[in-house]
Amino acid sequence: MRKTIAVVGPTASGKSKFAVQLAGIIGGEIVSADSRQIYKGIPVASNIIPLQERKGITHHFIEQLNLQEEFAAGEYARQAGNVINKIFEKGKIPVICGGSGLYIKALIDGFFEGNFKDNEIRKKLKEELREKGKEYLYDKLKQFDPETAEKITPAFSTRIMRALEVYYLSGKKISELQKINVKPDFETVQIGLNWNREKLYKRINDRVDEMIKNGLLEEVKILKVEGYHYSRFNSLNTVGVKEVLDYLDGYISETEMIELIKRNTRRYAKRQLTWFNTDVRIQWIEMNEKINPFETETVKSLIKEIKSDIS
Repeated sequence: MRKTIAVVGPTASGKSKFAVQLAGIIGGEIVSADSRQIYKGIPVASNIIPLQERKGITHHFIEQLNLQEEFAAGEYARQAGNVINKIFEKGKIPVICGGSGLYIKALIDGFFEGNFKDNEIRKKLKEELREKGKEYLYDKLKQFDPETAEKITPAFSTRIMRALEVYYLSGKKISELQKINVKPDFETVQIGLNWNREKLYKRINDRVDEMIKNGLLEEVKILKVEGYHYSRFNSLNTVGVKEVLDYLDGYISETEMIELIKRNTRRYAKRQLTWFNTDVRIQWIEMNEKINPFETETVKSLIKEIKSDIS
């Protein structure tokens, strides 16, 4: 069976640069699995790898959607699967790269085929959210689909509304539909980049400082002027954008903004690690500044295996 490689790990672990170098060695194209880098207008906030650092490697699912568009993991898996088949047809190797665990899981393990969408129902749910709050919708979900409700909290309003939308349209629980998987026709070898927690947190703090220097505030100011806000668009419900908007709205100081971005990014990285650590298939590489990951036996063996498969 055809093989892809997935480079996973927490934010600031160096996935993008690693994937570019790997793709250059094996003759690959990169399939981004990042639920924020897929959007236009937030290259600094989403830490999109600059064009000059991509070294001519084709990247897919980078700055593809407008901010007002919604893009579920199942739809990503469907589209990314098609892109992967086209990469194989060109005689190249797909290198999946990203930290959005749900996207990666949907792509490499399969996704449910239900395509239940209704703008009127979605509009009504958003009105209920605005008028009655998250707890109200969460209580509804507990009534209709307790299995899904157990996996999330009222804070996950987007997922709650999606589960209710599916139930209202199909009469079926999304937890049941998600068990009906369409399996991909390729295997995936997963490589994880793991840093000592203290070093990872330093990398995160340094990255946030770099984002500020690279124009994060200016980027978000443009969004604010154009009427975009995280309370209205799920694409902006992300670390970096939220804190800057709160600063621009006068709720916090600039110093508080920077510290909150760093703290919330560290917390996000911790959640990513919790997700990925449940997948025993991931081959972890212990990273540090003195080690070239391409000199580790794990990576050398992987490259040798991939080259052998395509020769």
